[in-house]
Amino acid sequence: MAYTAADVKNLRERSGAGMMDCKKALDETGGDIEAAIDALRAKGLAAAAKKSSRTAAEGLVGVAVTGTKGVAVEVNSETDFVAKNDQFQDFVRKTTEVALGVAGDDVEALKGAAYPTGGTVGDALTNNVATIGENQQVRRMKTVEVAQGLVVPYMHNAAAPNLGKIGVLVALESEAPAEALEALGKQIAMHIAAAFPLALNAEDLDADLIARERKIAEEKAAESGKPEAVQAKMVEGAIAKYAKENALLSQVFVMDNKTPIQQVVDQAGKEAGAKIVLKDYVRFQLGEGIEKEVTDFAAEVAAAVAG
Repeated sequence: MAYTAADVKNLRERSGAGMMDCKKALDETGGDIEAAIDALRAKGLAAAAKKSSRTAAEGLVGVAVTGTKGVAVEVNSETDFVAKNDQFQDFVRKTTEVALGVAGDDVEALKGAAYPTGGTVGDALTNNVATIGENQQVRRMKTVEVAQGLVVPYMHNAAAPNLGKIGVLVALESEAPAEALEALGKQIAMHIAAAFPLALNAEDLDADLIARERKIAEEKAAESGKPEAVQAKMVEGAIAKYAKENALLSQVFVMDNKTPIQQVVDQAGKEAGAKIVLKDYVRFQLGEGIEKEVTDFAAEVAAAVAG
């Protein structure tokens, strides 16, 4: 057996499948959890998993905007307790503001940039680790910018102004009044926080994700026993559905559950008297793409007592 009981528990939590189905899937995939999820989905035993909906690291996401430019930065800590620390929050806030002046979304360049109170961002980070007593890291940053218009920030469940666990930026290019862009941007940002698009449009979806979905769709189609021509149509239909549901502009607006985001933007432009283009967006969720080790709490306690 190339997996542990903790792996089975992890797979059950991520897939929603039964324990025996999870064990069988892990047997078939040699303990590879990602492959096991795909196998369960192909058999209709698990829903599509979105890793970023499972926060796997602590810390904070910060957002900062200056007119037509905005940036989001994620800073990780070991515990949520540190994320509530005033010193840590001040560091994330100041670092995000510094990031506005850093080109290329280069974290190393950000760490080498001047910090407002002296030294560099990296120096301030080192001081934080020493004084707070917990490992921390500046994990990532992303900048969006428009030539004319507005970048609208949004923080879902903010821990402090412009700090929280899900930070969103919406870049709207337009000659429309700032008030109209602000209102539209806030609505779209709330949609992005809730709907978790994977790209702005279908063409921008990650090729590896599409290949993975295609493989799963092909396995499902093959199990249907239908003619190959029908199976091919089933696969293409599944891929088209996946693209529509995961590309922001084609997603259905969560506030009315019927209008594609592109139509929401177009209608807002008509009402404002100027074309509006949703040029780009950022959605940073704390811990996105990082998996926490799943542990057996009872076993840990027993081991501690025995030790």
